[in-house]
Amino acid sequence: MEAISTALAPLPVGPYSQAIKVDGRFLFLSGQIPIDPGTGKLIEGDIGAQTDRVMANIGAILDACGASFSNIVKTTIFLVDMADFGQVNGAYSKFFPDRAPARSCIQVSALPLGARIEIECVAVV
Repeated sequence: MEAISTALAPLPVGPYSQAIKVDGRFLFLSGQIPIDPGTGKLIEGDIGAQTDRVMANIGAILDACGASFSNIVKTTIFLVDMADFGQVNGAYSKFFPDRAPARSCIQVSALPLGARIEIECVAVV
């Protein structure tokens, strides 16, 4: 196993890695929230902008692993408000123009730092 870390994505807010690479093929990315890695703070904006930031963070971690969005096979989206589902889908779909991965979406009561969205994923390289 190899821990993956990049300064182009937010540093973990707890005792975990941004991603773990297993057997040189499988990438398990920790959940990302809409933190700007430059400031370490949640971004302002609607849920679409927050989804874009989360996906940018995921993209930076994938890039550090030598992967891209096309390598993702499964995502899990955690939302504080399921009313955001449609707007999240609109922003999320831009990152998967050809083939969307398997996905779950779960409503939760709260997320770290007061975020409204968190996305984790699994990729194969």
